[in-house]
Amino acid sequence: MTKPYVRQEYPLSEVTSRIIRAAKTVHNELGPGFQEIIYQRALTLEFPAHGLDFSREVWMDIYYRGEKVGSKRVDFIADEVLVEIKAKAALEDVDFVQTLSYLKASSYKVALLLNFGARQLEIKRLASYAVKSCESRGRVYPEPEHPYRMAFQRDRDRIIHTTAFRRLEYKTQVFVNYEGDYYRTRLTHTIETAQIGRTMARALGCNEDLTEAVSLAHDLGHTPFGHSGELALNELMKDHGGFNHNRQSVRIVETLEQRYPDFPGLNLTWEVREGIVKHTTEYDISQAEGYEPDKRATLEGQLVNAADEIAYTTHDLDDGLRSGLIQQGDLHNIQLWGEALQVLGIPEGPLSEMARRQVIRYLINLEVSDVIQTIDEKLRKLSIRSGENVRGAPHNLVGFSPELQHLNRQLKDFLLERLYRHHRVMRMQTKAKRLIQQLFETYLSEPRQLPEDVQANMAERNPERVVCDYIAGMTDRFAIQEYRKLFDPVTRG
Repeated sequence: MTKPYVRQEYPLSEVTSRIIRAAKTVHNELGPGFQEIIYQRALTLEFPAHGLDFSREVWMDIYYRGEKVGSKRVDFIADEVLVEIKAKAALEDVDFVQTLSYLKASSYKVALLLNFGARQLEIKRLASYAVKSCESRGRVYPEPEHPYRMAFQRDRDRIIHTTAFRRLEYKTQVFVNYEGDYYRTRLTHTIETAQIGRTMARALGCNEDLTEAVSLAHDLGHTPFGHSGELALNELMKDHGGFNHNRQSVRIVETLEQRYPDFPGLNLTWEVREGIVKHTTEYDISQAEGYEPDKRATLEGQLVNAADEIAYTTHDLDDGLRSGLIQQGDLHNIQLWGEALQVLGIPEGPLSEMARRQVIRYLINLEVSDVIQTIDEKLRKLSIRSGENVRGAPHNLVGFSPELQHLNRQLKDFLLERLYRHHRVMRMQTKAKRLIQQLFETYLSEPRQLPEDVQANMAERNPERVVCDYIAGMTDRFAIQEYRKLFDPVTRG
């Protein structure tokens, strides 16, 4: 049986000290930025002499709240909530649980003051052209604010917990998973992209959470076997809307991932979804219908473009050297390579593992630093003062300096000829295209070979698109297993 709530008498000083103690606890847990806001609020609240005998958690729940008014302003309503709580608690028969439940059932649209404090710190910390959480265009399905996680933080967390994100571990970057444990996978590439993106975002005063969320989601829609799988599916779907892994990433977060009872997909903020669909590199084509295609992506979204390119260029070179498909002697005409050896004092000849790591680290730092400096110069030259200035610019603001762009072009052309078109890689790509084509045609000709939940979708949606979604979600390993089950007589189905 729940113990009835009993009102206790406390002087004003004791009530205030309770809140200050709670504020200090928050300070210890979350940092000094929150303490001043909570402390000042505690001192200005007017309490009756009797007070209320709530636990520290309940005090925090009541007093560290605010109501979002409009799009950018937070008004505190702790006093009004307190009045109603007092009215209920004044009745001797109202117990602790009922009182707390009444608070949670209140019609006020409230968010904890901690969330307000984080927003205030974000506004002060970020540059004027950065995207602030409080300025987000929101979600398709409205949700209450989280007590202490900002909107883009929640998006990042939701992405990390998806099935699609976990599957990236067994999807090809350049080398198929079974060729070795040390080569990059689509997952490790994504993590490296996020790390580089956050570094650049912090240096430029951009929103790190938004940059990281877009980075982590930018390859969710990738097929098994890398870009060869995408080319195969695009050809197979040419009469049914084609296939583009950027659009597939958006479909995953908007529709295909089923993790919440109240809405399809992940219900991410508009800015994260826009960043995914507008992701653009030499290997990523933007199809931004429905996301203001005539406007540029946010600066955070553009940073992911550069982070992606820096990550795959440097780590593909690293993996190519590790695999033996590229030898140090092959790189003697590559200026960036020669510069790195000279600066680091590494002699010509056989390259040790440590030396290889030094060179790759040097190249990443060089390219990241160049992008940061180049963007900073453009922002000053074009007098970029707001996010709308960024989105209305005639071209993307993020990129390399002309000098490094030229040097990077030389390195990427080398990788195309000596790594991506190496006969071992080309053989695997050809086998992958053949495998995906045969899976696609077999599933369509006899849908009962598909899992029951996939068959059920075919009754409601275009059969070709359903099969395409199913294959696109496969890992390399699963696709190979499916192929064997379908075409190898001695493999059990």
